[in-house]
Amino acid sequence: MEAGNKIGSSAHPTSLPPPVRGGASCGTLGRHLARRLVEIGVKDVFSVPGDFNLTLLDHLIAEPELNLIGCCNELNAGYAADGYARSKGVGACVVTFTVGGLSVLNAIAGAYSENLPVICIVGGPNSNDYGTNRILHHTIGLPDFSQELRCFQTITCAQAVVNNLDDAHELIDTAISTALKESKPVYISISCNLPGIPHPTFAREPVPFFLAPKVSNQLGLEAAVEATADFLNKAVKPVLVGGPKLRVAKAQEAFVELADASGYPIAVMPSAKGLVPEHHPHFIGTYWGAVSTSFCGEIVESADAYVFVGPIFNDYSSVGYSLLVKKEKAVIVQPNRVTIGNGPSFGWVFITDFLRALAKKLKRNSTAVENYRRIFIPPGMPLKLGNDEPLRVNVLFRHIQDMLSGESAVIAETGDSWFNCQKLHLPENCGYEFQMQYGSIGWSVGATLGYAQAAKDKRVIACIGDGSFQVTAQDISTMIRCGQRSIIFLINNGGYTIEVEIHDGPYNVIKNWNYSGLVDAIHNGDGKCWTAKVRTEEELKEAISTATGAKRDSLCFIEVFAHKDDTSKELLEWGSRVCSANGRPPNPQ
Repeated sequence: MEAGNKIGSSAHPTSLPPPVRGGASCGTLGRHLARRLVEIGVKDVFSVPGDFNLTLLDHLIAEPELNLIGCCNELNAGYAADGYARSKGVGACVVTFTVGGLSVLNAIAGAYSENLPVICIVGGPNSNDYGTNRILHHTIGLPDFSQELRCFQTITCAQAVVNNLDDAHELIDTAISTALKESKPVYISISCNLPGIPHPTFAREPVPFFLAPKVSNQLGLEAAVEATADFLNKAVKPVLVGGPKLRVAKAQEAFVELADASGYPIAVMPSAKGLVPEHHPHFIGTYWGAVSTSFCGEIVESADAYVFVGPIFNDYSSVGYSLLVKKEKAVIVQPNRVTIGNGPSFGWVFITDFLRALAKKLKRNSTAVENYRRIFIPPGMPLKLGNDEPLRVNVLFRHIQDMLSGESAVIAETGDSWFNCQKLHLPENCGYEFQMQYGSIGWSVGATLGYAQAAKDKRVIACIGDGSFQVTAQDISTMIRCGQRSIIFLINNGGYTIEVEIHDGPYNVIKNWNYSGLVDAIHNGDGKCWTAKVRTEEELKEAISTATGAKRDSLCFIEVFAHKDDTSKELLEWGSRVCSANGRPPNPQ
């Protein structure tokens, strides 16, 4: 084992020759992996060092176009790669064997649920230790190194264990290309003694990937378009509803083209907010059953035909399975399949091809848009607060609305921020992200780090509850170190508000922290960071003015005090319905 350790630590960044463009290179696994990451669009890799990945990290650092960002823990490194992938289209993180791998699992599972290609790289055991009876540190004490791999098999679309240089090139390239094709995370384990060893398969600059485009079955496409057009052209007041799989299908433009051609009103499912332009003249809001945007739910559920494009119908998006939509009225368009009502289903028909072909076949019908405009009443404004009256959450979000522009992006944490942020109207090019399918509290801290690192042209506005923040607070440190200038609104209401509205109990009350004081301690005078405590509307106005003015180049952390029962009306409705769904008695046996 001592010999193995010497081999694994022999490479050093100063001993690596500079990369050579277009000709011979240093020809090592580490160099190949670094170049591959750059080629696919990864410029920043989120990592936590451990003895099994240190040599690999040396090689990543040596790549001039790659920036290695050290995170406080593996969970946040994974969340950061998730946030990065939402902006750049792909993300990457590097951790160490088992103790790091099992720590990052939760974040990778979330990326899988959200169809995000995240390259999860693990520094593995010395290649000489495979197939032996040796027991290694960072394991559970058994001479079986496959525990970590088995855990990743269910939450990644491909796995590669690289412990032999002969097939390392093929394994790495296959895993990365699979992540891009499937839009899912992959797992790559690389033995700690291999990154710095030259091998003939790495003798050249990596040839860029060519990923063959997926092409629809032409006969199936024509049949699906014909049947759908016939179905919709008979309808009186059809509607379009965008779902979260618009992202993985890269079909946002085709969706808008169909909306323009058809004249139908367009709504989004909650998890698709940000994927459809809200400045579109036919946009009517979020369709979320009983907690839809005002007048949107009524238009969708009263339609005699609806086209759901890339939907996910789960217990949360269906508000405890209470949507009033009927299968026989629906056209369901998934990334590679179209199903019409209770009738035919057409496979190997891809969303973009289908929507563009359908747009040419539909008769223009703006009946539902006109109905919406007849019944629409603009939303009311929150009641004006008196002097020194405690700040209300609806007033907070009115001011956040005024901050939004095409140069900003919103990150909404799991909790009441889901509902309050859904009501924000997004200006053109304003980003918006949240994790609805997986719903892991604490996700937003790492995701804000990753998204802000990727989208440096935008200022991220993150809305985070106190309970969620306590899970992942440490990587505020990394944001400061990276010179990020996000604005974080920490909503201090004393507990897990979303859980309270589903099922209350003493476990939903948390120990209160001095959150702004904690961030000041993390800042410690090193870097640009500004904090404020806000209890009234006047204090909020002053804080926002400072954050967008004198401190616009700093990370701004605004701790907002709110009453524990100050929630959106949508959370109250949604929580009671989800509680009812969770509490269904067992079916009779």
